[in-house]
Amino acid sequence: YENPWTIPNILSMARMGLAPVLGYLIVEENFSVALGVFVLAGVTDLLDGFIARNWANQKSALGSALDPLADKILISVLYVSLTCANLIPVSLTSMIILRDVALIAAVFYVRYKTLSPPRTLSRYFNPCYATAQLKPTFISKVRVVTRCKRILVAASLAAPVFNYVDSIYLQTLWCITAFTTVTSAYSYYHYGRKTVQVINNK
Repeated sequence: YENPWTIPNILSMARMGLAPVLGYLIVEENFSVALGVFVLAGVTDLLDGFIARNWANQKSALGSALDPLADKILISVLYVSLTCANLIPVSLTSMIILRDVALIAAVFYVRYKTLSPPRTLSRYFNPCYATAQLKPTFISKVRVVTRCKRILVAASLAAPVFNYVDSIYLQTLWCITAFTTVTSAYSYYHYGRKTVQVINNK
């Protein structure tokens, strides 16, 4: 049993809240403001990681799942909206969304399997009951995939502002991001069981 209202968890939830705002701004083609909001979302990500690493009472099992979940929601919304704005190809966005949906589904499955009976909805969704902690694989530790996806998002948001939408460098980023996405998906599939540490299965 743990307190879910830590500063890192609140920052992660704030990042989730910024996702629809960013999506709306991009669809409305307000790219300058969207770029600023994206930077703000990045600051919340840096802060929650820094606080969780340096203050033991701010680290939680919920945070180990909430932080990557917030990232996946934010990135998914960004990719879909940027695809609607014709700044990222549909094929790349589909690949990223499928990977993230599979990972989120796996998190819900792990929660179900590690929750001791009775498995009621109130206990399942109660963030105070910590049952498992997620440990990153090697490729996610070096954060190659996250960095590639964020660099591509930032570059795509800035493209219409600084007039380089058809740049070959942007298209190169598409290929790099696609490769790292496939590699990380295989890494989670192959080493999936090693990424879950059960806290209490009594």
